[in-house]
Amino acid sequence: MRISECMTQNVQVASPDQSLQDAARAMADLDAGVLPVGENDRLVGMITDRDIAVRGIAEGKGPDAQVRDVMSAEVRCCFDDQEVDDVLQHMGNLKLRRLPVISRDRRLVGIVSLGDLATNGEAAWAGEALGGISQPGGDHSQTAH
Repeated sequence: MRISECMTQNVQVASPDQSLQDAARAMADLDAGVLPVGENDRLVGMITDRDIAVRGIAEGKGPDAQVRDVMSAEVRCCFDDQEVDDVLQHMGNLKLRRLPVISRDRRLVGIVSLGDLATNGEAAWAGEALGGISQPGGDHSQTAH
């Protein structure tokens, strides 16, 4: 199965100049914990609800602080034509629960979560990836910043 068959399409994108409050409101409206961050038709980061809490509020930033102040600028992603098992292994190694999905011409076409993959017939692989993701540390750990 390819990622394009189980990803979430029509992803809302945050702007790096957007306020944390606006990003948090968008996450609440979408019932999502992450937003890709785009600028000039290019993916420049990711912001999560945890980024807002840990890098924002815990560091004394208020609701008017900008997304760019707390987002992860290093974006890991996958391609829409990749096989699910390869992406799950990659997610486990990176300790990431969600990845933006891009086309081969580098356009954002969706986002895939561990939950998307687990509910689309890849539960065994998703469980294995979760085991890797759940280990402490990793490049995207909040304590790594």
